[in-house]
Order: sequence, then C-alpha cells, then structure tokens
Amino acid sequence: MRIISKTSKEKKVIDETKKHIAQVGENIDKVINVLKQKAKDHDKSKLEKEEFPGFLEYTDKLEHSTYGSDEYKEFLKGLKPTLDHHYSVNSHHPEYHKDGIDGMTLIDLVEMYCDWLAATKRHRDGDISKSIEINQKRFKMNDQLVNIFKNTANEIK
Repeated sequence: MRIISKTSKEKKVIDETKKHIAQVGENIDKVINVLKQKAKDHDKSKLEKEEFPGFLEYTDKLEHSTYGSDEYKEFLKGLKPTLDHHYSVNSHHPEYHKDGIDGMTLIDLVEMYCDWLAATKRHRDGDISKSIEINQKRFKMNDQLVNIFKNTANEIK
C-alpha cells in the first residue's frame, strides 16, 4: 500500500526508520568486517614453530578418532604443550579467557562456532549436534547458549 500524501509526523517516522535501518546496516558491516579479518587470521599460529610440530604429529591421529572419545582425549594429552600455546594466542577458544566462555565476545563465539563446525568435517564421524553436547559439558555452557548454537546449526544446514 502506498501513501500518497504524508503528514509531517509520517515523514519524520519514515525518515527516522530509514536512518535506523542504515545504522543497523553499518553496525552489521562492522561485525562482518571483524569476522572477515578473523577468518583470514584463524589458527595461523598452527603454522608457526611453536605449534606446527605438534599438529604435524597429531592431526592425522585426531582426524581418525571420534571427538570426545577416550582415544581423542589421550591424543589431546600428548598435544597439551602445543594446545597450551594455541589457546593462549587465539581468543576463539574458551581456554584463552580467564572466565572461559563468560569472558568471550560475540565475535569470539561466532568464530568458535564456525571452528567447531569445520572441525566436524575433519572427523569421519563428525556431527555438530554431538560436538555441541560434548562442549556444553566441557565448557559449562548454559542451555540458552547451547540452544542458540543448535538453532544456528539448523538454520545454516
């Protein structure tokens, strides 16, 4: 429906709404730009001298194990020095933050979720829903955040 004649009050509401829409768009663009930079920089530390030898030794082993299994956990023990460094320089890991997930930003959470999703593709039996369940216990995530992650998985399938 098209309004032909607009009152000054209608014009003001239309102008304010358009301004609001533009501001929201600018804010979304800012978030997208930060996420694009995160995408470029994601896990670059794995290719550096502090981490590369450990990931060289364990990547195949982890790939052929089931996420969260006892075998997987044993491999993580062997990879601990490498992971300690990795977590200390990558804010998308809860271990980076003194308060775990509670210390993370929305940007960190999005990168973490995308990391989990990609990691499921590295395991022969990877499953994002199962990963979310395992990580709920591992990182003491509340049900609300878990539901957001599950809803996101359903939306982007």
